[in-house]
Amino acid sequence: MGGAQQAIIAFLESVHPYDNLPRDELVRVASSFSRREVPAGTDIYRKDDKLEGLYLIKSGGVEITEENGALVSILGPRNSFGERGLMREGIAVTSAKATEQTVLLMLPLAEFARLSDEFPPFKRFFNRTRGRESRQADIATMKIADLLARKPMSCSPDATVREAAQIMRDSHVSSLGVTEGDKLRGIVTVRDLSNKVLAGGLSPDVPVRDVMTPDPISLPLSALGSDILHIMLERRIGHLPIVEGGRFAGMITQTDLTRFQAVSSAVLIRDVAGADSVEEMAAVTARIPQLLVQLVGGHHSHEVVTRLITDIADAVTRRLLAMAEAELGPAPVPYLWLACGSQGRQEQTGVSDQDNCLIIDDAVTPDDMVYFRKLAKIVSDGLHACGYVYCPGDMMATADRWCQPARVWRDYFHGWINKPNPEAQMLASVMFDLRPIGGNGPSLYQSLQEETLEIAARNSIFVAHMISNSLKHTPPLGLIRGFATIRSGEHRNHIDMKHNGVVPVTDLGRVYALQGRLTAANTRARLLGAEEAGIISASGARDLIEAYDLIATMRLENQSHLIKAGRKPDNYLAPSDLSDFERSHLRDAFVVVRTMQSAVGHGKAAVS
Repeated sequence: MGGAQQAIIAFLESVHPYDNLPRDELVRVASSFSRREVPAGTDIYRKDDKLEGLYLIKSGGVEITEENGALVSILGPRNSFGERGLMREGIAVTSAKATEQTVLLMLPLAEFARLSDEFPPFKRFFNRTRGRESRQADIATMKIADLLARKPMSCSPDATVREAAQIMRDSHVSSLGVTEGDKLRGIVTVRDLSNKVLAGGLSPDVPVRDVMTPDPISLPLSALGSDILHIMLERRIGHLPIVEGGRFAGMITQTDLTRFQAVSSAVLIRDVAGADSVEEMAAVTARIPQLLVQLVGGHHSHEVVTRLITDIADAVTRRLLAMAEAELGPAPVPYLWLACGSQGRQEQTGVSDQDNCLIIDDAVTPDDMVYFRKLAKIVSDGLHACGYVYCPGDMMATADRWCQPARVWRDYFHGWINKPNPEAQMLASVMFDLRPIGGNGPSLYQSLQEETLEIAARNSIFVAHMISNSLKHTPPLGLIRGFATIRSGEHRNHIDMKHNGVVPVTDLGRVYALQGRLTAANTRARLLGAEEAGIISASGARDLIEAYDLIATMRLENQSHLIKAGRKPDNYLAPSDLSDFERSHLRDAFVVVRTMQSAVGHGKAAVS
């Protein structure tokens, strides 16, 4: 196999739907593609031309126009075009022109037809209808618990490979959970049996533990269908176990949830994961505002919208970490990259800066720290280029203070808890929202988080200071059922829906998490956990969650309106733009938040 074909195979492995093809089929398809270099401004085809095949952009750009010259779309690397004409007797229904020096790969018509006939997912990808797109959103926002189609299929680690294969054959599945009792220890797939046993010359009587994938990544039943899609797309895996409370609950595969069912966020994740440069990723993240408009327009709940948008930021971060390691070499010691702020809480909207830090293994040396400072700069600069601007308060891994060994982080938290001055309260508030994003040292944070919550919850003075700190942001309530709007400046007569809207609830959620020693970082998850733990009453939790949902939803709707008006999204809402009904309900929501603040301020936590 020549180097040119190897390069095409490697490229196709990062392009959907080719990445779903069996390996032997992918090799065959790669040999069918022809390569063509097109100068800028060159017509690739005109409307009504006979098409030779399906085009795939390897590099460069292509614009698609209607007969009257109206622009249909601007395409970049990994985008295909020409499929509409191929499915209509092979005659082009649009025109295509290279907007810059472009390299195209062309799949012949006969090969395109064969793949469409033999691989239904391939055909579906190029023949998506509006009806399917509406179902895609439904599936992506469904809970995993609603997507599991069968009871868990599993075997023990001591079962033989032969026994596992028989279970898979008889149950018509391509993978099994490997369990001890009901605890998941690994997974084994048909591909494992093929690659590790048959191709590896192993006996079918070897135990499954010798060929399984141990400690695989998993998701809980409460996760969304989009979470599955994002992980499968980013990590290029086809089987994802579902674990609830350590118990193996089932398996989701690409057969269960194919990529054509994904909402646009999954496409952005795919493009980020396959990006070869920061510029390519920036082009992907530039589409986030339109994604927000689509999700809000589809009436998705605010926690789903912000989760999907945050997932993209996570994927960008992990891709930048991989690019940094490719440039600098492997990390000298284990490390963990964590996000705080809205990314840490999985609550990003159309307006986000970056808040992050590095926790490094205590074995790190002064010479090793040079590596991590370089890594932090590469990732932080890349995030900035992708629209996640530098934090104004320098809460970033590029600051020496936030790029430290685990022992230093432990000292930080102990110091903030034991001496809760205003700066300590501010820093603790930010750092209590930490969430690991990437790196190779997952254990570096878990023990620190558990230890910190335990110590902090026992320190009554610290808790009191945290409560006091949480009351600094107040809902914008004015006199006689009015709003306290901003009085001057650019945003005069507006409400700050971030600092006076969602932040007061976020602060309350953080206090509840501290009181209940809850490990969740997401605000809504903290409120639900506080209710379950008895920190707040069922009625108080219900009122606060509904108030938070209304405030957060109106914030996103306002950002969507701004984007559609051609403006940059921000957090400022003019009450005069709302109907009387909307103003009344928004004010009622703010009253609920103020009531809950009063309760926690008086030590009652709305328990009744």
